[in-house]
Amino acid sequence: MRTLLAFALFTLVCCARAAGAPVYDEHADARADIRSALAGAQAAKLPVLVVFGANWCGDCKVLDMSFTSGASAPLVHKNFRVVKVNVGRFDRNVEIAQSYGVSLDKGIPAVVLLSPQGKLLFATRGGELADARHMGDRGIYDFFARVVAHPASP
Repeated sequence: MRTLLAFALFTLVCCARAAGAPVYDEHADARADIRSALAGAQAAKLPVLVVFGANWCGDCKVLDMSFTSGASAPLVHKNFRVVKVNVGRFDRNVEIAQSYGVSLDKGIPAVVLLSPQGKLLFATRGGELADARHMGDRGIYDFFARVVAHPASP
């Protein structure tokens, strides 16, 4: 019962946030943002988590909320440098996702994990996070805990 209540509360908060401020900068230079994150990642010796999503996407907003205030927040903050890349209505920065082997037609949000040197360590290729709303906070946490433990094959 507690798990169901926690899930319901998380979903309610996510829905409320979904109506709020945009989480993806629609005017950002995604390539420059990734380069900047990689430079910082080298100094911090942390991989870069590139998150492809859009402001209209409820699952993207749920994932972002999980990164900022959910159970995943400390895990993500400790283990990754995060860059959010806006894909608009699949008409922006799609070529960046494709360059990492991510097909956005499987859904967003989609992520890639890059070593501090820019080497691809992991990519979602099958819409693994495209149902973040139903995964809930715990499911998102479990996914990224696997990424941290085994970045080449969560």
